[in-house]
Amino acid sequence: MRRRAVLKAAGVAALLAGVGTGAAVRGTGAASANPVWNALFAEWVPEIFAPLPNPPEHSEAIVIGSGFGAAVTALRLAEAGVQNTVLERGSRWPNDPWREIFTGDDLPDGRGFWHRTSFTGVTKVPMSFADFGGVLDVTEYPGIDVWRAAAVGGGSVIFTGAMVAPPKHLFDAVFGGVVDYDELDRVYYPRVRQMLRLSPMPADVYNSAPFAHSRIWDQQVRAAGYQPQANDSIFNWDVIRAELAGTSRASATASRSNLGNSNGAKFDLNQNYLRYAEATGKSAIYPGHRVDSIGQDANGKYVVKVTKLAPTGQVQATRTLTCDRLFLGAGSVGTSELLVRAQATGALPQLNEYIGDGWGTNGDVVLARSFSTPTGTGGGVPSASRILDESGVPLTLENWYVPGIPVETGAIASLGMVLDPTRARFGYHRGSDSVGLSWSRATQDQVLAACRTVDDRIAAKGGSSVDYTPIGYDANAFFTAHPLGGAVLGRATDAHGRVHGHPGLYVMDGAALPGSTATVNPSLTITAVAERNIEAIIRAGR
Repeated sequence: MRRRAVLKAAGVAALLAGVGTGAAVRGTGAASANPVWNALFAEWVPEIFAPLPNPPEHSEAIVIGSGFGAAVTALRLAEAGVQNTVLERGSRWPNDPWREIFTGDDLPDGRGFWHRTSFTGVTKVPMSFADFGGVLDVTEYPGIDVWRAAAVGGGSVIFTGAMVAPPKHLFDAVFGGVVDYDELDRVYYPRVRQMLRLSPMPADVYNSAPFAHSRIWDQQVRAAGYQPQANDSIFNWDVIRAELAGTSRASATASRSNLGNSNGAKFDLNQNYLRYAEATGKSAIYPGHRVDSIGQDANGKYVVKVTKLAPTGQVQATRTLTCDRLFLGAGSVGTSELLVRAQATGALPQLNEYIGDGWGTNGDVVLARSFSTPTGTGGGVPSASRILDESGVPLTLENWYVPGIPVETGAIASLGMVLDPTRARFGYHRGSDSVGLSWSRATQDQVLAACRTVDDRIAAKGGSSVDYTPIGYDANAFFTAHPLGGAVLGRATDAHGRVHGHPGLYVMDGAALPGSTATVNPSLTITAVAERNIEAIIRAGR
């Protein structure tokens, strides 16, 4: 059945390719150049084509973005009685146990990517599709591609679900005492775990067919002398069980994660923080509103210029909004872009010299090694386990699925996260009004070498039968899914995210973290630090 579905989809794609995939014309309000695809998207996911409401001209607080840090901010402000407006450039995607709301990594269409027409991922298979406002934005800089979200719920929609606390000694080395690990561990990590219902993979799921790769991964690392540690996960195990029982369309058990889970298998922010914020009546979320610039007027009000976008990319309106307090939660890249541009253009003239600095990739590396023995399937997405290696540069290897390959390949993947001290700085180009950075190839070679050393040891001890090095599939660091920094705590801001020089302006997301979360996925720490910071801000009243 899966093969027939893929062939049918491939036939539809080939047919539609003849219509053309011209990019939507942006900034002009012109009609989309992809009418056939847009008609299909409107049929498949009509919810995202509904008329978009307009945010108020003035708000007590505006929150830019809707990912982990932004969602925490919106909820806690609302609970404190602060009316807030949440602006998100992407769409608000629904969930359904049987409809294909999101596209798959294996044969993606425009629902998968934010206004681009081609993509080559970790499998090195080039793909093309129609321009559309999909959920994953691939931002290309010299030396590095950055994967980031474009959807209500931010990174919680497109990540692999692992939420892990870093080792204390490594955290302290990265954060330098600006954030107290013991306080996070005592108060804020537990709060987030409760809010997001985090738990390790249950035994029945772990022992099911789609997670054969997880079991082989654990066997191999044990053979190499490691003891795998269970990962806490945001996945709803009952939805996973429904997939296994055939009472929901396969998603998280069929290699689908980077571009969303249609059935809501991830307990993403739309199902908790954002929903709870709206339920207070004090927080409202506005999809399809891209923030282009921020500034401050003569009266001290913050000025936010927005473009209202249809999911096709058509410009519906441009507006200027104001607020008394402005909370930046657009992600490391989005928040940094806004601040760097505002500093360079004089819109926020009191920003200090650390704006745009301290950016890092969290040391991301993707690796592959072969099975030691053949298995039946291996398309389960949730990550069961990880290992920490401190024999050289400290790094974590985490069990990963093979993105985009929902059939047996004989390969098992790992996501490596290296304690890499390299940092870059965002810069502004006045001629194009653009913000960017460049990343060192030497740095990528170093993190690759560190991960290869550990993975090769596991492959040798664990009995991997195929060496992927000759074809270049053993390790790759061309991308990061964990961009961090650009407005770092204790430098561009105080220790709780208050931006120096501009009272009432705050950084609440991954931009505040110093380029690394000490060898683990950043999502838990971003969320916990946001809980810590917004609590202090509300308590102090500023």
